[in-house]
Amino acid sequence: MTPEQLSETESAYSRFVPRQFLQLLGVDDIRTVQLGQQVERSMTVLFSDIRDFTSLSESMSPQENFNFLNSYLIQMEPVIAAHGGIIDKYIGDAIMALFPNSPDDALRCSLAMLAKLDEYNAGRERAGYQPIKIGIGINTGIVILGTVGGEGRMDGTVIGDAVNLASRLERLTKEYEVPILISEYTLSSLENIKPWSLRFLDRTHVRGKHDNQSVYEVVDADPPALRVAKKNSLGTFQQALAHYHLGNFSAAHAHFSRCLAEVPDDSAARAYLLRCEASAQLSDHTSNAIDNFTNTPARKTDFNWHDEYALGIATLDAAHQRLLTDITVLTRAIQAGTSALISPLLTQIHAAATQAFLLQEQMMQDKGYPFVELHTRQHLRFFDYLRELQEEIERDGTDHAYLGFRVKNMLTDWLINHILNTDRHFSHHLNGRTVGHTL
Repeated sequence: MTPEQLSETESAYSRFVPRQFLQLLGVDDIRTVQLGQQVERSMTVLFSDIRDFTSLSESMSPQENFNFLNSYLIQMEPVIAAHGGIIDKYIGDAIMALFPNSPDDALRCSLAMLAKLDEYNAGRERAGYQPIKIGIGINTGIVILGTVGGEGRMDGTVIGDAVNLASRLERLTKEYEVPILISEYTLSSLENIKPWSLRFLDRTHVRGKHDNQSVYEVVDADPPALRVAKKNSLGTFQQALAHYHLGNFSAAHAHFSRCLAEVPDDSAARAYLLRCEASAQLSDHTSNAIDNFTNTPARKTDFNWHDEYALGIATLDAAHQRLLTDITVLTRAIQAGTSALISPLLTQIHAAATQAFLLQEQMMQDKGYPFVELHTRQHLRFFDYLRELQEEIERDGTDHAYLGFRVKNMLTDWLINHILNTDRHFSHHLNGRTVGHTL
């Protein structure tokens, strides 16, 4: 084979297996790729999907389907590449892309994809076709990148819970009718959170996981007027979410109704309002529903230390247990209205978190853990939550149910998720294990 033919062959192969993928795998020549080669990487995963594609495709012939798909994908591929993304695969009308450098790249790319979609839809409307919508889910975590298959057919792929959660978030965009959702892991991994307009939307369960995950809407994807309106109604929306997740559906309904009166185009508020109405029909006691912070024995266990939280690292387990205990005491102090205890407890939580996180980060440095930066960013996010919570308490500490929910969501749930996922990965590293199901 001549050098020219070899170059053309390599170029052809790169259309199926991107060069960047091989580089991440540590391979210079595709001919040397071996089945089962793998490497563990911190990465941001983006899933996008066309809304109601099945309905659209039913009205088209097979040829029209392929023409439509390719006309759309041709628009998106250069946008992803321009933002440092690698298209891992096309799954029908869905795109799975990887961003190895920064989660900020993935967020910027998602907004650029929506801008490109507007241009594409303008062309479709001029040609007499209906516009389309897409949903995008983004998650950041540690994944296994490698080759799977058999001797006769293998493929490069990425596996891990980080991939599963990104796919789950993309599906949730349909439920809330919002363009972009990101995970709490992506939020805590951003280089700079200040430029972004984000709104907490829900806690969602991912199949195969014991812990729920916080979901955030990227409000930057909205038109400017809607963005401002959502910002102005944020307090009401957060109150509504608290009441909903505490089981007080009548109060949640009232708050979400107020949100929609202020922002008629708030599709997430509309989705929650329908949920409230459905929940009210299932129970005659919604206004007196037991929330997550009552003193019933079943609820108290939510804050207790469980064996499944233990990493098998005595010093870290003790530090985490102290921190969880302090957060639990804060929650009960807020619910009891004992305001004199709250400020000292916040100071105590800050000190306990500082001690636990510094201990762990030093241990990671000593043991050569490769994902210290990702882990440290998540620790910093905890302190952001703590400051935000303190400001809310100082501003208005009278709504005990709301503040109790905020503590659970921002501190308790964060800590448990962090232990079960990110910290668990570090413990596997200490034990010499490499696992694909981590974040």
